[in-house]
Amino acid sequence: MTLLYPIFLWLVIPLLILFFKGSKQLLFRVHILILLLLILSLCRPVREEVLQATTVNAKEIVIALDVSYSMRANDIKPNRYAFAIKTINALLDANPNDNIMLIAFTTNPLLLSPPTTDHALIKIALKSLNPDYILTKGTSLKNLFSRLSHLHKSHKNLVLITDGGEEKNVQTLANLLEKANLSLVTLALGSSHGAMVTKKDGTLLKDKDGNLVISRINPILEPLTSIVQGTYITASSSAQSTAENIHDALETQHVQRSQKVQRHYLELYQISLLLATLLFLMVHTRGMKYLIFLFSFFGFQAEASMFDFYHLNLAYEAYEKHDFNASKAYTKRIDKVSLQSQILLADTYYKLGAFKKSIKTYNRIRTTSIKTKQHLYYNIANAYAQQASYSKSKIYYTKTLQLGMDEDAKYNLKIVSFLANKKDVALGIAHPKSQGAQSKQSDRQEEKEKNTQKENQPSSASGTGGESKERKKQEVSKLLSNDKVQKQPLGSKVYELINKGYIRETRPW
Repeated sequence: MTLLYPIFLWLVIPLLILFFKGSKQLLFRVHILILLLLILSLCRPVREEVLQATTVNAKEIVIALDVSYSMRANDIKPNRYAFAIKTINALLDANPNDNIMLIAFTTNPLLLSPPTTDHALIKIALKSLNPDYILTKGTSLKNLFSRLSHLHKSHKNLVLITDGGEEKNVQTLANLLEKANLSLVTLALGSSHGAMVTKKDGTLLKDKDGNLVISRINPILEPLTSIVQGTYITASSSAQSTAENIHDALETQHVQRSQKVQRHYLELYQISLLLATLLFLMVHTRGMKYLIFLFSFFGFQAEASMFDFYHLNLAYEAYEKHDFNASKAYTKRIDKVSLQSQILLADTYYKLGAFKKSIKTYNRIRTTSIKTKQHLYYNIANAYAQQASYSKSKIYYTKTLQLGMDEDAKYNLKIVSFLANKKDVALGIAHPKSQGAQSKQSDRQEEKEKNTQKENQPSSASGTGGESKERKKQEVSKLLSNDKVQKQPLGSKVYELINKGYIRETRPW
């Protein structure tokens, strides 16, 4: 047995003094004993159980955010920096399993968050970062890549969010990226024509000669990304769609199988709390009928579990009757979120046509079961296919087949591949054929498209989670809940490190 909060043991000292030096009456000593038992409960006695290792597929991602003065330019609304922050937050939501590190950089890089899967901490660091305290105007990609090359040598995916750097030698930067073992995804924020930078007081930024400063995108970003075979992305109409583009680019990158080790405990504080309550009732009551309240107190959790099981059964019955609105309502009444209830909720969203909510719910589900994971990927692929997002649908059908052979997934993959190619042709993306070949095949292609229109809808297995009797008997696993973390502002030392070298900047623009 061990104590999770042994600090409360200091309260035992004055009680022991009172026990031996105070009154000798039995009632007084029983009260002291009750207080001692309550203190023991506060110390959280637990019995350690074995460590449990869970293997998960996750990516190692480094997000490097340019926080230099030029990121205040407003050629991207509301400005480059605010757009970057919204994009990062959306990207964190889209990659809940991945191990993400956050670095802010100007002429000098600074680690804001070490690699973590607790993305709430990264969001707090982003919100606490105040660009008004960052005075550095230069941007050094060379210093950033050099710093990253000294990190752990395992492969990582670098998401570079910047409007450019001071360097002009593309090959030098490419060599540093290869040395750091990084796959590059570049989000270029800015425009070729540039924009003026507004200062905090509303005036426009000028150089030392009194000329207005125009911040433009650095043209070396695109060839640099191309040399290292990365993905070059520009800002879309919204931060959400930009984050989706980055997410799709990361899906094609290296995925590692990593292990998370968790220590589980068996709580024992209920024993001391029960003994303290029994002693109190024995001293201050004459009837044991008051023990009913005690047993009711400890039975609340079991009662809640019974209600959850009752609501889950009602949700399954409503689902089988195709009353999906009722199924959704019953599922949301469940207090303790489980794997079973989350799959049912996602399947219900799918049946209601709320495909975006369905995908979001599927992505939140955590499981170590390969078959369950395969089922989730298959249903996500179906949901994307229903939205005509055929490229994303292909990715998840491929993931399904990577976990094991599935005839439905294989058949659907062929269909969405055909529909994706057909969509590309309609957009003018496909390479044109010679006129002669086109004229010979046009009639056959037209007839083929007519014959396949009836077969082009992918077969859907979504919703089977609510219909399978065996799944009702599967073991329910708890989902991790995100605890609210108290927001703490960044200290002045952080900005001092970011602005290091600001006075001696020789080429700030």
